[in-house]
Amino acid sequence: MITFNLKILDSKNWTYLLMNKILIIISILILGLNTLYANPTVNARTAIVVDYHSNKILYQLDPDAQIYPASMTKIMTSIIAFDLLKKNNISLDDKFVVSENAWRLSQSGYSSMFIMVNDEVSVEDLLHGIIIASGNDACVALAEGIAGSEETFAEMMNEKAAEIGMTSTNFSNSSGINDPDNYSTVRDIALMSKYLIANYPEYYDWYAEKSFTWDRTGGDPIKQGNRNPLLYKNLGVDGIKTGYLAVEKYSLASTMQKDERRIIAVGSGFPSKKFRSTESLKLLNWGFRNTNTYEISKKGVTFFELNTWLGNKEKVKAQTQSDFYLTINKKDVRNLSVSLNYDGPIKAPISIDQKIGNLVIKNKDTVIKELPLYSSEKIPKVNFFKSLLTSLNYLIWGDV
Repeated sequence: MITFNLKILDSKNWTYLLMNKILIIISILILGLNTLYANPTVNARTAIVVDYHSNKILYQLDPDAQIYPASMTKIMTSIIAFDLLKKNNISLDDKFVVSENAWRLSQSGYSSMFIMVNDEVSVEDLLHGIIIASGNDACVALAEGIAGSEETFAEMMNEKAAEIGMTSTNFSNSSGINDPDNYSTVRDIALMSKYLIANYPEYYDWYAEKSFTWDRTGGDPIKQGNRNPLLYKNLGVDGIKTGYLAVEKYSLASTMQKDERRIIAVGSGFPSKKFRSTESLKLLNWGFRNTNTYEISKKGVTFFELNTWLGNKEKVKAQTQSDFYLTINKKDVRNLSVSLNYDGPIKAPISIDQKIGNLVIKNKDTVIKELPLYSSEKIPKVNFFKSLLTSLNYLIWGDV
């Protein structure tokens, strides 16, 4: 992601500075343009690639096709627990008794943490067992401990899915084991993945852990590696979750971070584990190679200076009321322009949060976005005599 380091920009030099940076970028990239931009060919039934900061869809392959999310379901199982932890409704040290219902999953050939019936297991251990070892038994133990039953827990999952905006999803269990009523889309899984990363940074690091050992198995300790194959390539991938069902084949929700930029890719219907790994990595690399994300404005960090009239300061600092990131193809960067638009100089008095202009982002002559600018400070009007002197100076010299 490209961040403009100048924190205070004024109306005279903002566009110039932005275009200078863009020209430098173009000079670096121009030799490689012929090899970029073609959409990748992906061996999957459905896939999507999304920029984390701008929410821009970089690539999509039938993204609203219904899928069985398999163990990607466990992302929502973790979110429910993280949400309760954040609200102090449960703690990591709380212990839940393992029911026979949960224990039987570890005896049935499913991916498991290998917890024992009637054992008391902490929330933290169960979450590690879910996130790293993909334990179906740990999912049921956590769900029953939180909600009393897996069915009630699934209702909590669906309520959260609706809150996030996952309009094409229904959860019927906590683990993603085969059930026709447990379905989603790669678009919804990407949305859920972003929600996870954005809202629970204190727990998200667990998704990058490569192994987990559980020693209360009724036998020898069992060490299991994280099932996400991209973690072991040391390329900036730090999550998120694999999945497999015979009816759906292989799936993966993955994310890669380079410097400050992050991209999320979700695919399902990969024909093999190998393709799940190679094709997911292809999607992530394609996104970084062919697009850039620009931090155009960040509230409380990026300020724009606008000229004032009859105020006790010659300029007023303005800012947007929300962050704005723009993702564009690298081939279009030469056409990007950002400018300030306001009727100025702005007459004082100026109050805090008063709308005083707009930030206009264009691609050629097409307006991509127009962001309102609000004063971040109060500018009082000067006294009568100074006001009169300023007005006379303007009449004589034409300069404020």
